[in-house]
Parts: sequence; structure tokens; C-alpha cells
Amino acid sequence: MVSQTSLLLFTCFLTCWAPAMQAFSLENKYSTVSKNHQNTRLMNKIDSCWRNDPNWALNRRALADCAIGFGKAAIGGKFGGIYVVTNPADDPINPKPGTLRYGVIQTQPLWIIFARDMVIKLQNELIMNSFKTIDGRGVNVEIAYGPCITVQGVSHIIIHGISIHDCKPGKRGLVRSSPMHVGHRLGSDGDAISIFTSSNVWVDHCFLARCSDGLIDVIHASTAITISNNFFSQHDKVMLFGHNDQFTADKIMKVTVVFNHFGPGLIERMPRVRFGYAHVANNRYDEWHMYAIGGSANPTILSEGNYFIAPNNPSSKQVTKREGGGWKNWKWRSSKDTFVNGAYFTQSGWGSCAPLYSMSQAFTVAEGAMAPALTSNAGPLRCIPRRPC
Repeated sequence: MVSQTSLLLFTCFLTCWAPAMQAFSLENKYSTVSKNHQNTRLMNKIDSCWRNDPNWALNRRALADCAIGFGKAAIGGKFGGIYVVTNPADDPINPKPGTLRYGVIQTQPLWIIFARDMVIKLQNELIMNSFKTIDGRGVNVEIAYGPCITVQGVSHIIIHGISIHDCKPGKRGLVRSSPMHVGHRLGSDGDAISIFTSSNVWVDHCFLARCSDGLIDVIHASTAITISNNFFSQHDKVMLFGHNDQFTADKIMKVTVVFNHFGPGLIERMPRVRFGYAHVANNRYDEWHMYAIGGSANPTILSEGNYFIAPNNPSSKQVTKREGGGWKNWKWRSSKDTFVNGAYFTQSGWGSCAPLYSMSQAFTVAEGAMAPALTSNAGPLRCIPRRPC
């Protein structure tokens, strides 16, 4: 007999994500299967770390122990207090207690949660301070229709289980970045999440779509980043890793892109990499209009265990795109990937390009693995909100 929990999850799945249901009906890692007359949920390493605990909400900060890959050490606000967002309003200069901005600018570690469902329309870019977690589990939280999140010059950030979409460029003007500092900003580009000169950052289980610039940018010598379990949709330039072809400081960049679902309406940059290293593993790609993985300036890329479904356009079957000369010496490798509808990966370079994770960072890469079922930001029974196109 199907349990009430499974029935509610399936109903929520149908309601929130019907357009993608056909592609995932048989091939998702959160599906419920029968084993020895009991329901067992198949989960990746991150989710099995916390979802199996029915009382996860009583120990939210345990999530900080669940990251994998290069961002494994990101602890966010693990050793701080709980801060509850009760007010969706925003004041970039003098934020009021109870608002999201008031929490993220504090100097002490904080684990930030939300009292209820809310849509937060920021009046200017949200500048985060170090040792902060934004945890949207249990409610539906959207940051949308205004400037979005800036992670600049900080470390130990976790952003989990929120919807970030329809982001707009920020304005020139004053924005508070700590209780003691208000700075004059030149304006932001309209990214969903901009990671700039920062380290130990983990973005997990977020829905990202339709922003003015990128969905996630990792630039200006940022490193130790994990981007996992996210759903990307309806966007052109999805992820940029590396500032430009002259900014050699990005050679230190190391990013893990794992268990994500690149959904419908995406054009390019999943990701696009300069100089640094990207381990792109166990993601699902539902078509692309130009290319999936690209780069310039001699980055190293290991594509491992991904599931690539090429578009029907015969000129866009190639997964990869390189810009600049000498690319045959760049280390771009494909291992355990699955290619569907004519997709193919052009490899290059010599020698090993393994990520060389420590034991604590490592995870198992499954051959041709599917990405997770469509992301839930609220545990088993709630869905990420989806706005009409």
C-alpha cells in the first residue's frame, strides 16, 4: 500500500513540475521504490545525510555536515544561533530586525530560517557576511523581481532550498554590508548568485531561472565551491566560472558541480570555465541550444557520470565548446558519461585530471547517473515554487 507521505510527494511533484514529468518519470534519484514490502527512497550522498532523519527540523545545522566536493568545508552558520526571517520587506541602508538583510549582514555566525512562505523583492543587491546559512526548508521562499544575492570577499556561506529567479540589475547607491559599514555600490549585473573573491561556498537545492545576467557566477579568485542538487531553467548564460581571459588569479578556482538538473529553456554555460578546475559530475542535461560545457584560457574540466540529452538541432549536438587557440592541450575529459540523441563530448589534453579530493570531500560517481528528481526545498512534502514563463 502506498503511504500517505509518498502520495503527497507524488501529488506535489505533479502540481509543481508537470512540464518535466515525462523526462523524469522513470529516471530520478528521489523516486520511491518497493523493497521487501517497504518504501525506500533512493537519495544521493547529500540528501541521504539529512533527509533520512524525520526530525531534521530539530537539528537544522546538521545540514552543514552534508556537503561534498570542493565546498565540503563550508559550514555556514553551523556554530551560530538561529535567526528567523519574519518580514519580507527590504531596506538596503537600514535593514530592520526580522528581515533577511538584517540577518545576513551580522558579524556573528547565523543559521537563517523563515517563519512562513514569502516572496522577497530586494531593493538592492543582498550583500552577505561570512558564516551565514540561508535555509529555506519547510517553507517556500522566493527572492525575485529585484536585485539578488552577492557573496563578495567572504567565506563559509550555505544557500539551501530557496527559489531565486527573475533577478534584475542592482542600482548605484548605498548598501549595508555589516552592522557598522554602509558602502557605495556601483550596481550589480542581475545575477541570481554572484560569488566574488570568496571561498567555502555551498549552493544546494535551489531553483534558479530567468535572471538579467547569469544564474551563478564564480569569479575573481573564488574557490572551494560546491553547486549541487539545483534545478536550472529558462535562461541563457547559466554559470560562469572565471572573470575574463586575462584574470590569471582564477587559476586557484576549484568548483564541484554535482547532482544538478539542467532543465528546459537553457542556452549555454553549464558551466563556462576559465583558468580553474571544474568537476562536473552526475548532472542531468535536458538539451541545450548552443552547448553545455564550455571554456577558454586553458581550464581543466572533468565531466563524469553525466546524462546528456542533445537538442534536435544537428549543429548543436556537441556538449563542449572551446574559445581560443591551443585547446588541444587543455585537459577536458569525459568519464562514465551517457550520451543521448547524438550528444558527444570532444576530449583533449594528456595526463590525469582527477579532482584529487581528500577522503572527506570524496563521493562516488555513478556511470550515466541521473540527476535528482526535481528539487524540493522543504523536505519530502513541499515543492519549490515555479512562476509562469
